[in-house]
Order: sequence, then C-alpha cells, then structure tokens
Amino acid sequence: MRALLQRALGLVLALVVISLLLGQLLGQPILLGYVATGSMEPTMNAGDGFIAVPSAVSGAPAEGDVVVFDAVELHGGELTTHRVLEETDDGYVTAGDANPFTDQDAAEPPVSDEQIVAHALQVNGDVVTIPYLGSVIMGVQSVVETAVGTLTATVGVTAAFDADNTGALLVGVGTALLGFGVLLETVGPGQRDTRRSRSRPNMLGIWTTIGLVLLVFVTFATASMVIPSGTIAFGVGSATTPGDNPQVAAPGESVEIEHETENSGYLPVVVTRDVSHETVSATPERQTVSPRSSETATFTAIAPDETGEYTRHVEEHRYLLVLPPTLLVWLHSLHPLVAIAAVNGMIVAVTVTIMVALFGTTDLRLRNPGANVSMLTRLRRKFR
Repeated sequence: MRALLQRALGLVLALVVISLLLGQLLGQPILLGYVATGSMEPTMNAGDGFIAVPSAVSGAPAEGDVVVFDAVELHGGELTTHRVLEETDDGYVTAGDANPFTDQDAAEPPVSDEQIVAHALQVNGDVVTIPYLGSVIMGVQSVVETAVGTLTATVGVTAAFDADNTGALLVGVGTALLGFGVLLETVGPGQRDTRRSRSRPNMLGIWTTIGLVLLVFVTFATASMVIPSGTIAFGVGSATTPGDNPQVAAPGESVEIEHETENSGYLPVVVTRDVSHETVSATPERQTVSPRSSETATFTAIAPDETGEYTRHVEEHRYLLVLPPTLLVWLHSLHPLVAIAAVNGMIVAVTVTIMVALFGTTDLRLRNPGANVSMLTRLRRKFR
C-alpha cells in the first residue's frame, strides 16, 4: 500500500510539473497556471499557482471572474491573468486586483472571447491558489537557464536560449524519464523479495544504473536539439532608392539573405524552418545536416510598400535523426515538443534494449578491485 501511494504521488508530481511547462510552451495553461507578478495581490501573490479551467469548458466569463488571456500590449503580448471588471460591446474590461487602473487604460484593447484561454478556478468567489508553485517552476527555469548559459559560453554556441527553450529542455527530459518509468513497469523486475537484506555489498542496481545512463543521454540529446534552436532575426529595408545594401529593396521587390546552419555534433540532424510573416519564405524549409558539417539556406523577404526598416523572423528547430525525416517533420507540424518527446522516447527504448541485452535485468555485482578483468573479457563471457 505504501509503495502504491508513493508511486501515485510521483505520478501526480510529474503531471504537475509537465502540465506547467507544457502550458508555457503551448501558450495555453494546462491543468495548472501561475502568476509571475504581484498585479493580482492580495488574491494571488507573485509565484502562486492556480487551477486553470480551459475556456472551452468554462464558457464565457462573467464580471468578477479571473481569466487568463493572450494580451496584445501587456507584458509584451504574453499571457496575462487578470479579473474581468465589465463587459462592453467591444469586449471585456480587465484589471489586476492590485492595479489602480484598468488594462484598457494602459493601452490594452478590450479583451475578446477569442483571447481568453482559461479561467482560474474559483470557489465561493475566491480563487483556489497553490502557494509558491510558480516560484518553484521559475526557480528551476532560472537554474537551467544559468547552466545552459554557462554551457553556451563554454562551447561558443551563439543561438538564443529563452524561457521556451528552458521549458522544452525540462519537458523533454521529463517526458523521457516518464517513458523510462513505463518501460520499467513493463519489462522491469517483478516484486522485490522483501526477505533479502537491504545491505548488498559490491552490488549495483541494474535499473538504477539504466536510469542514470538515461538521464545523461537524454539530457545531452535534448540540449543538443534545444540549445541551437531559436528565432533568427534579420532586417529588411524598403526604400525608393535602395542603393548598394543587399538587404534594402524597392517597395514590392524582394531581398535574399543567406543563413548557414552548422551541426557541431556527431549525429545527423533534421532542421525545420517556420516563417512568421506572409512576405517571408525559407528555402529549403526542411534540411538534413550531416555531423560536423553545415548547410546553407536562403531567406527571402518582400520589402513593404511603406518605406522604412523592418525586422523579420524565421523559427529554426532541429531534431536528432533517430527517426525517419518525414516522420520528424510531421511530428514537428503537430508541435516541436511532440518531436522532441518522440526522439527522446526512441533514445530511451534503444538504450534500455541495449543495456538489458548486455547486462540482463539482475543487479550487477562489482568485482573485487584485485580482480583485474577487462571490460572486453566480460562482454565475451556475456555472449558465450
């Protein structure tokens, strides 16, 4: 009974963490959300979590409801959790409980039903909060961003690494470790013989070993996909007299920018490129880059009719080529996180299969230091 409760608690904890991080990536709170600022005090303090009810389930909001909406101006256009004060013909008037003014006074347009993605669960008019839940998640993100920033400075990687990348890294690792847990339940050893002594000198648990190996493999594999990915920004100028600058063109004409994608790893990768503006295209949109090599892509952008300087973006993602490229591209079209999880799942499956084939499912006995037996000799014995 105790083991069952521990397992259930572990699954709930994993569900909470993955729901929060996955919600960040999708721009849609899934099961849980949190507030990062104090604009909703005293209802919710900065770092408090809450239960998020999707708008498709909760329906249209009423005055007094706390909603999560996709802002236009607030917080750089990110998700915002504020209270509905009034419904008008143009949309909803919203505000943070701690703010002396409404969001619309701060240049945010009235919020439409389409912008509202979730409602904060309220009981008897009070929001159900989970203290410090968001603080924990933001703390984990900060640690990972610091560690990855140190890594990128060490290896000379120049790609941007933002909060979405952090979420992808953590969700990727979490997904793979959950996959390991499923494999452990499926092919792992049955019930432990409780009559045996817990003290087993010179013994190394096989599943503990596999778990540690997977943690290393999956962490580095996910980092190799996430760290180099990101948004590529480039400038486009529109002028009646373009001159010699190759990134400036007459209105309606196009400019071309070459971009080099480098693969410094030891496995081939599939690179996908997504544009965020109808006047921008990337050729090719999908590309396989061999290990320790690079490939060139061309970004084409049409100069706007109104003269001036503009910034255009291309989202670049990469995935280790452990699955067929067409399958990876299709998984990416669902969501980048789905493709990352599939790659990690394949790594988990292959690693577990190889280690079980080599060492079996029984615990490993460590040799006496005096017994000088090479690894090659042990492998030969294993395959006899």
